[in-house]
Amino acid sequence: MAAAGQTASPASERALATLCELYWLPLYGYVRRCVADEAEAKDLTQAFFAELLERNSVRVADPERGRFRSFLLTAFKHFLSKQWDKAKAQKRGGAKSLWSLDLHRADSKIRIEPAAGLTAEQAYDRQWAVTLLENIMQQLHDEWATAGRASQFELLKPFLIGDHAGTTYADVAERLQISAGAAKMSATRLRKRYRELLRLEISETVATPEDVDEEIRNLFATLQL
Repeated sequence: MAAAGQTASPASERALATLCELYWLPLYGYVRRCVADEAEAKDLTQAFFAELLERNSVRVADPERGRFRSFLLTAFKHFLSKQWDKAKAQKRGGAKSLWSLDLHRADSKIRIEPAAGLTAEQAYDRQWAVTLLENIMQQLHDEWATAGRASQFELLKPFLIGDHAGTTYADVAERLQISAGAAKMSATRLRKRYRELLRLEISETVATPEDVDEEIRNLFATLQL
């Protein structure tokens, strides 16, 4: 967030575009719960990001007010209050936009219908957490694949997310033709790297290093809603 909010420069524009590319999906999920018309929701989302990237509005954010997650939702609500009647006239993928949103893919990735008992804001926070964790998992996969260990990653990933359904390290070791101890050690390294990437990812969306632990707690709490 700090890099994205610096004085306009190619580096700050790339930093902002990267953050938006990672985290626009929760905002689209938010507006889909507020707007019945799918096409209108898509236009509003695209128009908001076109304006955000063109003006680099993050520069006006007060770092003391916290998280990029909160800033983005507040900015979107403000945009909606101003642009509701005009958004239909704005075209998706404007000429000055740094990238375009894959809005067709979005509807297949999120549940549009309101989750029982969740407000639109709570659903936004939950989708943010899911998106963040999916991004971290993809980074892990890419790292292990680059190192020629994609198969090992896929076999060990269930131990990372707690979904190995009775599969043991011995089972994994047999398939990889390594010892059970080596399989367990690899899983330990995977968990360590997961934690490192989690902290690094969150540090990009909060104002100070001191905010990282609190944001981790908040985001995991939203997954329990």
